[in-house]
Amino acid sequence: MDAIDFPDDLVQTQAAWNATYQALAAPRPRDTTTALRHRLLRLSVRLWWHPYWKTAPSVPAARTDLRQLVRAHGAVRAA
Repeated sequence: MDAIDFPDDLVQTQAAWNATYQALAAPRPRDTTTALRHRLLRLSVRLWWHPYWKTAPSVPAARTDLRQLVRAHGAVRAA
């Protein structure tokens, strides 16, 4: 896999999406769950329509690379 230089805001948005998704998976009061769902939806829209994807050579592969990069970075930070 080639290293891709993703914009910082895109990486941060993906990291926030991952954190929100994990928080949503944990048991929570209903009012918190609703807020998390709304946040996840907003982050999903920001990820999907980010201007970077207009310049990416292979968007599906780049989206996968972004998710893997953020997961790996999060695993390193958690260790």
